[in-house]
Amino acid sequence: MRPTPLEQSPREDPNDLTAWRAYSDVLLEQNDARGRLIELELRLAREGRDDERKALQSEIAQLTQEHQEHWDAELPKGVQAVTRLYGFATKVAVAWSPEAPAHIAEALEGRWVTALRIRPGAAADEADAEYWSDEPDYDENDMPLPPPPYEAGALADLDFGGIRELDLSYFRIGDPGVERLAAATSAGRIETLDLRYCGIGNDGAAALAASGNFGNVRRLHLQYNRLTSEGVRALAGFERLEELDLRYNRIGTDGAQALIEAPFAGSLKRLLLYRQDVSDAGVKMLATAPQLPTALRSFWRSV
Repeated sequence: MRPTPLEQSPREDPNDLTAWRAYSDVLLEQNDARGRLIELELRLAREGRDDERKALQSEIAQLTQEHQEHWDAELPKGVQAVTRLYGFATKVAVAWSPEAPAHIAEALEGRWVTALRIRPGAAADEADAEYWSDEPDYDENDMPLPPPPYEAGALADLDFGGIRELDLSYFRIGDPGVERLAAATSAGRIETLDLRYCGIGNDGAAALAASGNFGNVRRLHLQYNRLTSEGVRALAGFERLEELDLRYNRIGTDGAQALIEAPFAGSLKRLLLYRQDVSDAGVKMLATAPQLPTALRSFWRSV
């Protein structure tokens, strides 16, 4: 179901309080308790007195407890609410399975859904348990080699056109899955991309950066993948990055240099790395690089 014109404004800008007040009035006319919830939440945000705030919080909690199960029942089968705003599911989660693409397509038709979490399914959990029951092998960087990637070729069939956040953390799709993800349909509106613990290497990073799906990404989470300095250089395609998490990727001194030379270096507000990821020499480079904002250089001087 597509958002109505009245719903489009608060969907695009959740801080548009005028739009929420107008929408609250419509919901109250329809006897939808979420109209009252919006009204209470907006009053709470303005209220400064402790006694009034406690009374409002109590009424909000009671109203939510009474109706949330009914509101969540509006979600399609196989879809769970992760984050809600005024009772509406705004981030939803789907466990990967042969039926997942259909569930995802239906979930993304929700009028308020702007964020999607795709989780590994039960079959993946069983495969992981069997793999990790033995001692894993280690690579040349003393990092444990992950089990084979999950089969996720159907990612290419998805349409992410209506969302701003995509979360695949701990869904180990590897480079083959990322390449399929890069081929999916998208309007290029995604601003947050979470790919922690996904088993991604340099080829996957290059595929992502070259895809038009992610040209608008501001926050990129790549913690504990398999990137080297080559993969970091590929990330130059993310020209609008403001936040980058590369912890537990052994990118070395060359990786630190690649970050300094990236087109997004000057716009970064957060850069998450550990000393062992870039080496002592890499830390010194980051601490003195004029391309990085002053706050980031100051941080690296203290590491």
